[in-house]
Amino acid sequence: MPDLEQMTAETKEHGKESTRYFLRFTSKQRYFHAVLFTTFLGLAATGLTMRFSDSIWARAVARAVGGFGAIIFFHKACAVVLTIAFLVHVKGVLSRGLVHRERGIFWGPTSMVANGKDLKDLFEHVRWFLGLGPRPQFDRYAYWEKFDYWAVFWGMVVIGFSGYAMWFAPFFAKFLPGWALNAVLVIHSDEGLLAILFIFSIHFVNTHLRPDSFPMDMVIFTGVESEEEFKAKRPLEYERLAREGKLEQRLAEAPGRFQINFSRVVGYAAIAIGLTLLALTLAAYFD
Repeated sequence: MPDLEQMTAETKEHGKESTRYFLRFTSKQRYFHAVLFTTFLGLAATGLTMRFSDSIWARAVARAVGGFGAIIFFHKACAVVLTIAFLVHVKGVLSRGLVHRERGIFWGPTSMVANGKDLKDLFEHVRWFLGLGPRPQFDRYAYWEKFDYWAVFWGMVVIGFSGYAMWFAPFFAKFLPGWALNAVLVIHSDEGLLAILFIFSIHFVNTHLRPDSFPMDMVIFTGVESEEEFKAKRPLEYERLAREGKLEQRLAEAPGRFQINFSRVVGYAAIAIGLTLLALTLAAYFD
Protein backbone atom coordinates (compact mmCIF):
# COMPACT_ATOMS: atom_id res chain seq x y z
CA MET A 1 0.00 0.00 0.00
CA PRO A 2 1.51 3.38 -0.96
CA ASP A 3 2.49 5.76 1.83
CA LEU A 4 1.06 9.25 2.31
CA GLU A 5 4.02 11.18 0.81
CA GLN A 6 4.11 9.01 -2.32
CA MET A 7 0.38 9.45 -2.96
CA THR A 8 0.63 13.22 -2.43
CA ALA A 9 3.54 13.48 -4.87
CA GLU A 10 1.73 11.43 -7.51
CA THR A 11 -1.38 13.60 -7.35
CA LYS A 12 0.68 16.80 -7.62
CA GLU A 13 2.39 15.42 -10.71
CA HIS A 14 -0.98 15.46 -12.46
CA GLY A 15 -1.53 19.09 -11.45
CA LYS A 16 -4.44 18.47 -9.08
CA GLU A 17 -5.30 16.97 -5.75
CA SER A 18 -7.25 13.72 -6.12
CA THR A 19 -9.61 12.28 -3.53
CA ARG A 20 -7.96 10.03 -0.98
CA TYR A 21 -9.68 6.89 0.27
CA PHE A 22 -9.37 5.15 3.61
CA LEU A 23 -10.07 1.57 4.61
CA ARG A 24 -13.00 1.09 6.96
CA PHE A 25 -13.89 -2.58 6.56
CA THR A 26 -11.54 -5.40 5.59
CA SER A 27 -12.45 -7.93 2.92
CA LYS A 28 -13.10 -10.51 5.66
CA GLN A 29 -15.57 -8.18 7.38
CA ARG A 30 -17.32 -7.46 4.09
CA TYR A 31 -17.61 -11.16 3.24
CA PHE A 32 -19.02 -11.82 6.71
CA HIS A 33 -21.59 -9.08 6.23
CA ALA A 34 -22.50 -10.55 2.83
CA VAL A 35 -23.14 -13.95 4.43
CA LEU A 36 -25.08 -12.26 7.22
CA PHE A 37 -27.47 -10.25 5.07
CA THR A 38 -27.89 -13.01 2.45
CA THR A 39 -28.86 -15.66 4.99
CA PHE A 40 -30.99 -13.18 6.92
CA LEU A 41 -32.95 -12.33 3.78
CA GLY A 42 -33.38 -16.04 3.16
CA LEU A 43 -34.56 -16.64 6.72
CA ALA A 44 -36.89 -13.65 6.57
CA ALA A 45 -38.45 -14.68 3.27
CA THR A 46 -38.98 -18.30 4.31
CA GLY A 47 -39.93 -17.49 7.90
CA LEU A 48 -42.55 -14.94 6.90
CA THR A 49 -43.96 -17.35 4.35
CA MET A 50 -44.49 -19.92 7.11
CA ARG A 51 -45.68 -17.36 9.67
CA PHE A 52 -48.35 -16.00 7.31
CA SER A 53 -48.96 -19.23 5.42
CA ASP A 54 -52.65 -18.41 4.96
CA SER A 55 -51.86 -15.24 3.00
CA ILE A 56 -52.25 -15.22 -0.77
CA TRP A 57 -48.65 -14.14 -1.37
CA ALA A 58 -47.28 -16.82 1.00
CA ARG A 59 -49.15 -19.59 -0.78
CA ALA A 60 -47.91 -18.25 -4.12
CA VAL A 61 -44.31 -18.26 -2.91
CA ALA A 62 -44.65 -21.80 -1.58
CA ARG A 63 -46.07 -23.03 -4.88
CA ALA A 64 -43.26 -21.33 -6.79
CA VAL A 65 -40.52 -23.22 -4.90
CA GLY A 66 -42.24 -26.58 -4.59
CA GLY A 67 -44.36 -26.32 -1.47
CA PHE A 68 -43.90 -25.55 2.20
CA GLY A 69 -41.56 -28.51 2.57
CA ALA A 70 -39.08 -26.71 0.34
CA ILE A 71 -39.63 -23.51 2.32
CA ILE A 72 -38.71 -25.32 5.54
CA PHE A 73 -35.61 -26.83 3.88
CA PHE A 74 -34.34 -23.43 2.72
CA HIS A 75 -35.09 -21.95 6.14
CA LYS A 76 -33.01 -24.59 7.89
CA ALA A 77 -30.18 -24.32 5.36
CA CYS A 78 -29.92 -20.57 5.89
CA ALA A 79 -30.04 -21.10 9.66
CA VAL A 80 -27.10 -23.51 9.57
CA VAL A 81 -24.95 -21.21 7.43
CA LEU A 82 -25.74 -18.21 9.64
CA THR A 83 -25.02 -20.20 12.81
CA ILE A 84 -21.62 -21.24 11.50
CA ALA A 85 -20.81 -17.63 10.59
CA PHE A 86 -21.91 -16.46 14.04
CA LEU A 87 -19.76 -19.05 15.84
CA VAL A 88 -16.75 -18.16 13.68
CA HIS A 89 -17.27 -14.50 14.55
CA VAL A 90 -17.53 -15.18 18.29
CA LYS A 91 -14.43 -17.38 18.17
CA GLY A 92 -12.54 -14.61 16.38
CA VAL A 93 -13.55 -11.98 18.93
CA LEU A 94 -12.61 -14.17 21.90
CA SER A 95 -9.32 -15.14 20.28
CA ARG A 96 -8.39 -11.53 19.58
CA GLY A 97 -9.40 -10.34 23.03
CA LEU A 98 -8.37 -13.19 25.34
CA VAL A 99 -5.59 -15.00 23.49
CA HIS A 100 -3.87 -12.25 21.52
CA ARG A 101 -4.72 -9.56 24.09
CA GLU A 102 -5.77 -7.10 21.39
CA ARG A 103 -6.25 -3.72 22.96
CA GLY A 104 -9.54 -1.96 22.48
CA ILE A 105 -11.68 -4.89 21.41
CA PHE A 106 -13.72 -4.96 24.63
CA TRP A 107 -13.40 -1.31 25.64
CA GLY A 108 -12.40 2.01 24.18
CA PRO A 109 -13.07 4.02 21.00
CA THR A 110 -12.65 1.05 18.65
CA SER A 111 -14.81 -1.37 20.63
CA MET A 112 -18.40 -2.38 19.88
CA VAL A 113 -19.14 -2.37 23.61
CA ALA A 114 -21.24 0.62 24.64
CA ASN A 115 -19.75 3.14 27.04
CA GLY A 116 -20.60 6.45 28.69
CA LYS A 117 -19.82 8.46 25.57
CA ASP A 118 -22.48 6.57 23.62
CA LEU A 119 -25.13 7.57 26.14
CA LYS A 120 -23.90 11.16 25.97
CA ASP A 121 -23.94 11.05 22.16
CA LEU A 122 -27.52 9.77 22.20
CA PHE A 123 -28.76 12.68 24.31
CA GLU A 124 -26.73 15.18 22.29
CA HIS A 125 -28.12 13.72 19.07
CA VAL A 126 -31.67 14.18 20.34
CA ARG A 127 -30.85 17.76 21.26
CA TRP A 128 -29.43 18.30 17.78
CA PHE A 129 -32.57 16.82 16.20
CA LEU A 130 -34.62 19.36 18.16
CA GLY A 131 -32.30 22.23 17.23
CA LEU A 132 -31.13 22.67 20.82
CA GLY A 133 -27.41 21.98 20.36
CA PRO A 134 -24.59 21.05 18.00
CA ARG A 135 -24.34 17.68 16.30
CA PRO A 136 -22.27 15.21 18.35
CA GLN A 137 -18.99 13.96 16.93
CA PHE A 138 -18.46 10.23 16.63
CA ASP A 139 -15.47 7.92 16.78
CA ARG A 140 -15.13 4.61 14.94
CA TYR A 141 -18.61 3.35 15.85
CA ALA A 142 -21.66 5.48 16.61
CA TYR A 143 -24.13 4.46 19.29
CA TRP A 144 -26.71 3.23 16.76
CA GLU A 145 -24.12 1.01 15.06
CA LYS A 146 -23.36 -0.62 18.39
CA PHE A 147 -27.08 -1.03 19.02
CA ASP A 148 -27.43 -2.71 15.62
CA TYR A 149 -24.57 -5.07 16.43
CA TRP A 150 -25.91 -6.17 19.80
CA ALA A 151 -29.46 -6.45 18.46
CA VAL A 152 -28.18 -8.99 15.94
CA PHE A 153 -26.12 -10.71 18.64
CA TRP A 154 -29.17 -10.98 20.92
CA GLY A 155 -31.30 -12.22 18.05
CA MET A 156 -28.79 -14.91 17.13
CA VAL A 157 -28.85 -16.30 20.67
CA VAL A 158 -32.61 -16.12 21.31
CA ILE A 159 -33.95 -16.87 17.84
CA GLY A 160 -31.21 -19.41 17.15
CA PHE A 161 -31.72 -21.40 20.35
CA SER A 162 -35.50 -21.42 20.03
CA GLY A 163 -35.24 -22.49 16.39
CA TYR A 164 -32.94 -25.41 17.12
CA ALA A 165 -35.13 -26.39 20.08
CA MET A 166 -38.04 -26.78 17.65
CA TRP A 167 -35.90 -28.50 15.03
CA PHE A 168 -34.51 -31.06 17.49
CA ALA A 169 -37.49 -31.19 19.83
CA PRO A 170 -37.01 -34.86 20.91
CA PHE A 171 -33.49 -34.05 22.13
CA PHE A 172 -34.44 -30.88 23.98
CA ALA A 173 -37.50 -32.60 25.47
CA LYS A 174 -35.10 -34.72 27.55
CA PHE A 175 -34.23 -31.77 29.77
CA LEU A 176 -36.89 -29.13 29.02
CA PRO A 177 -40.50 -29.27 30.32
CA GLY A 178 -43.35 -29.41 27.84
CA TRP A 179 -44.42 -25.82 28.45
CA ALA A 180 -40.91 -24.64 27.51
CA LEU A 181 -41.12 -26.32 24.11
CA ASN A 182 -44.44 -24.59 23.54
CA ALA A 183 -42.87 -21.31 24.61
CA VAL A 184 -39.96 -21.56 22.16
CA LEU A 185 -42.44 -21.64 19.27
CA VAL A 186 -43.91 -18.31 20.39
CA ILE A 187 -40.47 -16.87 21.14
CA HIS A 188 -39.02 -17.91 17.79
CA SER A 189 -41.96 -16.54 15.85
CA ASP A 190 -42.29 -13.22 17.69
CA GLU A 191 -38.55 -12.54 18.03
CA GLY A 192 -38.06 -13.38 14.37
CA LEU A 193 -40.81 -10.97 13.39
CA LEU A 194 -39.29 -8.29 15.62
CA ALA A 195 -35.86 -8.82 14.04
CA ILE A 196 -37.32 -8.49 10.55
CA LEU A 197 -39.18 -5.30 11.41
CA PHE A 198 -36.05 -3.87 13.06
CA ILE A 199 -33.64 -4.66 10.22
CA PHE A 200 -35.96 -3.60 7.40
CA SER A 201 -36.94 -0.34 9.07
CA ILE A 202 -34.55 0.93 11.76
CA HIS A 203 -31.33 -0.54 10.38
CA PHE A 204 -32.07 0.40 6.78
CA VAL A 205 -32.92 3.96 7.79
CA ASN A 206 -29.92 4.38 10.10
CA THR A 207 -27.47 2.93 7.61
CA HIS A 208 -28.65 3.83 4.14
CA LEU A 209 -31.51 6.31 4.23
CA ARG A 210 -29.97 8.99 6.44
CA PRO A 211 -29.39 12.31 4.59
CA ASP A 212 -25.59 11.90 4.65
CA SER A 213 -25.78 8.35 3.26
CA PHE A 214 -28.87 8.39 1.02
CA PRO A 215 -29.62 6.47 -1.13
CA MET A 216 -27.03 3.94 0.07
CA ASP A 217 -23.91 3.79 2.20
CA MET A 218 -21.47 1.98 -0.07
CA VAL A 219 -18.69 1.48 2.48
CA ILE A 220 -19.88 -1.94 3.67
CA PHE A 221 -19.66 -3.16 0.07
CA THR A 222 -16.50 -1.41 -1.14
CA GLY A 223 -14.73 -1.33 2.22
CA VAL A 224 -13.40 2.19 1.64
CA GLU A 225 -14.67 5.73 1.97
CA SER A 226 -13.42 9.11 0.81
CA GLU A 227 -11.52 11.40 3.13
CA GLU A 228 -14.41 13.84 3.03
CA GLU A 229 -16.83 11.16 4.25
CA PHE A 230 -14.37 10.02 6.88
CA LYS A 231 -13.97 13.52 8.33
CA ALA A 232 -17.70 14.26 8.22
CA LYS A 233 -19.03 11.02 9.70
CA ARG A 234 -16.32 10.12 12.23
CA PRO A 235 -14.21 13.19 12.93
CA LEU A 236 -12.96 11.87 16.28
CA GLU A 237 -11.52 8.74 14.68
CA TYR A 238 -9.91 10.78 11.92
CA GLU A 239 -8.32 13.16 14.43
CA ARG A 240 -7.20 10.31 16.68
CA LEU A 241 -5.48 8.42 13.85
CA ALA A 242 -3.83 11.61 12.62
CA ARG A 243 -2.63 12.42 16.14
CA GLU A 244 -1.22 8.90 16.61
CA GLY A 245 0.47 8.95 13.20
CA LYS A 246 -1.62 6.01 11.96
CA LEU A 247 -3.74 7.77 9.36
CA GLU A 248 -1.52 6.83 6.42
CA GLN A 249 -1.76 3.17 7.41
CA ARG A 250 -5.45 3.28 6.50
CA LEU A 251 -4.93 4.67 2.99
CA ALA A 252 -6.52 2.51 0.31
CA GLU A 253 -7.13 2.49 -3.41
CA ALA A 254 -10.29 4.07 -4.77
CA PRO A 255 -13.00 1.52 -5.64
CA GLY A 256 -13.14 0.58 -9.32
CA ARG A 257 -16.14 1.13 -11.55
CA PHE A 258 -17.05 -2.57 -11.59
CA GLN A 259 -16.87 -2.79 -7.80
CA ILE A 260 -19.08 0.28 -7.38
CA ASN A 261 -21.67 -0.92 -9.93
CA PHE A 262 -21.69 -4.45 -8.51
CA SER A 263 -22.09 -3.05 -4.98
CA ARG A 264 -24.98 -0.88 -6.11
CA VAL A 265 -26.77 -3.82 -7.73
CA VAL A 266 -26.34 -6.01 -4.64
CA GLY A 267 -27.19 -3.22 -2.20
CA TYR A 268 -30.27 -1.97 -4.04
CA ALA A 269 -31.49 -5.54 -4.51
CA ALA A 270 -31.13 -6.25 -0.78
CA ILE A 271 -32.94 -3.04 0.16
CA ALA A 272 -35.71 -3.72 -2.38
CA ILE A 273 -36.19 -7.26 -1.08
CA GLY A 274 -36.18 -6.06 2.51
CA LEU A 275 -38.71 -3.30 1.94
CA THR A 276 -40.92 -5.68 -0.06
CA LEU A 277 -40.86 -8.20 2.78
CA LEU A 278 -41.62 -5.42 5.24
CA ALA A 279 -44.64 -4.33 3.20
CA LEU A 280 -45.91 -7.92 2.86
CA THR A 281 -45.41 -8.47 6.60
CA LEU A 282 -47.42 -5.40 7.54
CA ALA A 283 -50.13 -6.25 5.01
CA ALA A 284 -50.45 -9.83 6.32
CA TYR A 285 -50.20 -8.80 9.98
CA PHE A 286 -53.00 -6.25 9.77
CA ASP A 287 -55.14 -8.30 7.40
